[in-house]
This record gives sequence, C-alpha cells and structure tokens, in this order.
Amino acid sequence: MFTGIVEELGEVVDVVDLPDDARRVTIVAPIVLTDASLGDSIAVNGVCLTVAELGDRTFTADVMRETLQRSSLRDVAPGARVNLERPVTLATRLGGHLVQGHVDGTGTLLSRQPSDHWDVVCISLPDDLARYVVEKGSITVDGVSLTVAGVGHDERGHWFSVSLIPTTLEVTNLGRREVGDVVNLEVDVIAKYVERLSEFGARS
Repeated sequence: MFTGIVEELGEVVDVVDLPDDARRVTIVAPIVLTDASLGDSIAVNGVCLTVAELGDRTFTADVMRETLQRSSLRDVAPGARVNLERPVTLATRLGGHLVQGHVDGTGTLLSRQPSDHWDVVCISLPDDLARYVVEKGSITVDGVSLTVAGVGHDERGHWFSVSLIPTTLEVTNLGRREVGDVVNLEVDVIAKYVERLSEFGARS
C-alpha cells in the first residue's frame, strides 16, 4: 500500500526484454534504496514492482505481461525519469490517499496551461474508468496522489483535470510531461468497492 507521495525521481538505466512479453527494468534510486531488501515493493510511476536484484545505487524489477498491457511501463526506455515511492508503514503519515500500486489503465495528456504558481493539466480518461472519477475526489497519476479539479466529456472523450503545485512540478515527472504523453492512472479503490457492494445489494 502506498500514499501517492513521491519520494524520489529515479532514472531507468537498463531495460531487457524477456520471454513471454515480460521485461526487466533497472533503475537508479539512492533514496528509496536506503532500507530496501530483496522482495520489497517499490512503486514505479504508480506500478507496484518487486525488487528482484539490488546494486550499489540501483534496483532491478521484473515487469509481467499484465502490467505491460495496463501501464506505460511497456514504453519505458533508458534515460526515462520515473516517480518512486516505498510502501507505507504503520508509522507513516498518510499524506495522500490509499494507493494500491495496481494501475487501472492509462490516459493521455490532452492539454497543459501553465501559470505563475501552478499548471492545470487535462488528461483523457478511459470510458470504463470515468464513473469512478469525481470532482474533488482523488486519483493517482504516474504514482502521484492528486485531487480532481474537474471532469468532463467532449469530442475527445472523457477527461479530468488536475492542478499541479510547484512542489509536484519540481519533485515528480509530471513537471516534465508534455501533451501527448501517456500516464498511468489508478482510481480510488473505495469507489470500486462501493460499486461492487451496490451490485450485490441490488440482487438481494
């Protein structure tokens, strides 16, 4: 479990394709590795990955077919900057919201409006996820916990907007994302549980 508060911008230094549509990714990450062990979980752009190998300042993780199909990690290449977060502990402040690291799908950055103090970013929303996203609700974008500023639907399809404060622009890769870039999305898990419970309630 994570909170969507990014601890570090890591850098992908190696990507190896494996059989059965899998990949092995190596990332430089000195901060999140200070207390890491083999088998630990680290969120990479919002995707929960397991540490398979540890180097001096790097860790390596295997990315399976399901993850490649659902997330932007299918396109990650050496040189990419990725958002990193360690799992929460019982002593961790819950600064964002409950994030599982289970990406639901991807969106495309549709527009970006910079200002003196923040950027307003509009991101496309897959049709099957739109019902889970509400204004002033929470959503995770590339592993960053954000508050939904607005939602809508037009000729581009479903979309939502978020306001990125200077800290987010500085310490996460969202400050570097451009129109057309693909980002990972995880909707609020509570919304999915409510929907599921409502379905069973309607049947009883």
